[in-house]
Amino acid sequence: MAEELLCALMAAFGYVLGAIPFGVVVSQALSLPDPRTVGSKNVGFTNVLRVSGAKAGILTLLGDLGKGWVMGWGAMQWLTVESYIMLVALSPIIGHMISPFLNFRGGKGVATALGSVLGLSPSMGLLLLLIWLGAVAIWRYSSGGALAAFGVFPVVAIVNEQRQEFLIFAIIVSVLIWIRHKDNIMRLWKGTESKIGEKKALA
Repeated sequence: MAEELLCALMAAFGYVLGAIPFGVVVSQALSLPDPRTVGSKNVGFTNVLRVSGAKAGILTLLGDLGKGWVMGWGAMQWLTVESYIMLVALSPIIGHMISPFLNFRGGKGVATALGSVLGLSPSMGLLLLLIWLGAVAIWRYSSGGALAAFGVFPVVAIVNEQRQEFLIFAIIVSVLIWIRHKDNIMRLWKGTESKIGEKKALA
């Protein structure tokens, strides 16, 4: 019962932490354009990088990664039931995607998901991060890198993890991220997706 309560409290905290839109916070702190009103109007790293530059983009990335890592790592330290661990690791991703601070809208969850995986399994998280960076380096599409990394996440989980709960977590996270990228998938298909390094006009 005590662990159930701890899980519920950690999941609630994780949801609220995940809901903090670091792209907006960083942009306001640096007196830069609100990412919700410019570029792709997404609060994540890629849009902030594109419209506000490297400093704001990196700070946003670190914030979004960090909130996922804190909950993934914390769950591994303080919980023992595998399903509870995965639920807590999932909570900041859901918070990022459905943020009460953004009228229950939010980002696509890539950086936060990478952070959660890094907290749960550093080797697995590092592998996904390398896949994402490698795909971005080759094709210069941030969305393409995310789709590649989380497209193979369940397969990598099957090969490297023995925990059934981790596989279920991998499938849920990958499906959510692919759903959130449905517009990007269409633009990639049509060849109209923006590449890293291309600036969009401020709206």
